[in-house]
Amino acid sequence: MAFIRNAWYMAGWAADVTEKCMSRMLLGEPVLMYRLAGGKAVALSDRCPHRFAPLSKGNRDGDIIECFYHGLRFDGSGACVKNPHGDGRIPPNAKVRSYPLVERDTILWIWMGEAERADETCIPEFKFLSDPGYRALTGMNTVGAYYELVTDNLLDLSHINFLHAAYQKNDDLMTAENRITQDGDALVSKRWMPDIMGPMFYRQHLKDKTKRVDYWLNSRWDPPGSMSLDVGVTYAGEPVEKGLRGLGTHVITPETERSTHYFYALARNHDLDNAKVDASIREWQRVGFKEQDQPMLEDVQRNMGTTDLMSLNPVILQPDNLAMRARRVILRLLQEGKAPPRDGDAA
Repeated sequence: MAFIRNAWYMAGWAADVTEKCMSRMLLGEPVLMYRLAGGKAVALSDRCPHRFAPLSKGNRDGDIIECFYHGLRFDGSGACVKNPHGDGRIPPNAKVRSYPLVERDTILWIWMGEAERADETCIPEFKFLSDPGYRALTGMNTVGAYYELVTDNLLDLSHINFLHAAYQKNDDLMTAENRITQDGDALVSKRWMPDIMGPMFYRQHLKDKTKRVDYWLNSRWDPPGSMSLDVGVTYAGEPVEKGLRGLGTHVITPETERSTHYFYALARNHDLDNAKVDASIREWQRVGFKEQDQPMLEDVQRNMGTTDLMSLNPVILQPDNLAMRARRVILRLLQEGKAPPRDGDAA
């Protein structure tokens, strides 16, 4: 399966990339990331052009990376700055591909396609991650499944009443009207559930757990794999601004054709300095994402035996609507030529 190359993907949380060399497989390509002495993060192909050794295992001298295999040295732009062999002449093809890398909203975004087409205005916004009025808890898993299966899981929230029933079961979610609109290539989903009992996740944080609430669950998906989630409750009839709100970040980046990096965060506007709430959310993230979603998706991938879901003629249910629309967007972007062949991406 092809990937959409000319798009912004999340390479990692900004805090995870330091002056120490870090290697991560993205869209089937090994990528080296590190910070220059001035603090700027850079991304290079993690393959020396000589014998394709991983540069991430080399020695660092200031901003220079020395290949551990034969000693070629490269700067942060990927240019070879020293050849220790023979007359020292640097061959014209002794260079490492450099990827556009942008740090924004505590996220590092990478462009894996044609560098001249990288448009920073197309990067999805997650400003709430650095909003002092919110407390954000981040994480990451790598799931052994094709990235569109992970997208399906995120966009079909009906599964929480079954797979995550112990934490999040909410029968009102199953019957709520789901209004879906399209904004360019983005998909926007909105659910409004007025005058209900507080959903399980939020009930524990309400001061008056007996009062009925208005509950909302809205999301925006931007291709190829970014979703922001706005979910919360307010006492029935009161303004949304007075309520408890959780702003979710769910971003997926293919690792290979059958594995996916899943980055997530939850930013809340309540109990900002409460360590017990932090622990509760981190436990929910661990159980929900690591122990429930991940094994299920990996089981699904094994049972499918392919990455092409539609070739298996699956049953399509009403909750699949959003995921199927996202799949159509991805297919169209691929067909429009926004996924150039991998051979054309070589340095």
